[in-house]
Amino acid sequence: MTPFAITGIQMHVGALHSNVDAMLHRIDVMMARFPWTQMALFSELAPYGPLDRFAQPFPNDDLSRFQDAARRYGIWLIPGSMFEKHEDGRIFNTSVVINPEGEIISKYSKMFPFKPYEQNIASGTEFCIFDVPDVGRFGLSICYDIWFPETTRHLTSQGVEVLLHPVLTGTTDREAELSIAKATAAQFQCYVFDVNGLAAGGVGRSLVVDPSATVLHQSAGQEDIFPIEIDLDQVRRQREVGLKGLGQVLKSFRDREADFPVYDRNSGADAYLHTLGPLRIPQKGDVAGVAASDPRTALGYSEDIATETDNLYPYEGRSGTD
Repeated sequence: MTPFAITGIQMHVGALHSNVDAMLHRIDVMMARFPWTQMALFSELAPYGPLDRFAQPFPNDDLSRFQDAARRYGIWLIPGSMFEKHEDGRIFNTSVVINPEGEIISKYSKMFPFKPYEQNIASGTEFCIFDVPDVGRFGLSICYDIWFPETTRHLTSQGVEVLLHPVLTGTTDREAELSIAKATAAQFQCYVFDVNGLAAGGVGRSLVVDPSATVLHQSAGQEDIFPIEIDLDQVRRQREVGLKGLGQVLKSFRDREADFPVYDRNSGADAYLHTLGPLRIPQKGDVAGVAASDPRTALGYSEDIATETDNLYPYEGRSGTD
């Protein structure tokens, strides 16, 4: 057994003020209650909330405060993420990994901002994979990234055993996201630590799933500090013999005979995707993607037949609008 204790911190996040002091306070509480914690993970955008007008350059004074806390307690610390402002004006949603010596050893910028709602946020292009010595390999993914299995595919193909997944989900798709987190754990035979915030930081319901898709913990809608001791030998064993001795999905993918031309942008295999409309926020009364208003056309009648029928029955089936 290779035990390692990760504590998720689900907390209230304010939108109009810094939450850094509150985060540092919860680290103090966490270490007083659960001194065996070896890594702490906060939710997406926990330090400054969800408004990109509070974007900061990296490094900054608050990152230094998180580094001091990690060094003081000798823990790995992922303080959620924050909007990072580059010199060229671009804004990224960026998370950092701080080791027990207080060093920032890696950072990760969200690859899939929640567009079209986060149109002003740039997309990261570099993956984040890091090793905890004598424990195992970890990877970072932020919120909407998990909806794109290619991100986790890359991480686990590089040996990642624990997916750290800070989220800010305050919308009605949280249930779908929880299903995806469970499926991700089973598909990629890894632990998933999915930490959401509260108030401006989300609706809570943080989740920890093991590689057999068993839920080890799920928070409700209140503040929660939850330490979970994981066993990475379970990951390694399952990747060799399969989920409950059954599906060996990583090895099956490795030994595949099929290639996937959809990943070649020049193959034309994604032609259907280019028939979809622009990536934009729906408008009031938006009919994008809705079948034709004439029910006969929607059922497959040809335009000629529909016109001929209109001549015979000029009012039948009319909605009153063109």
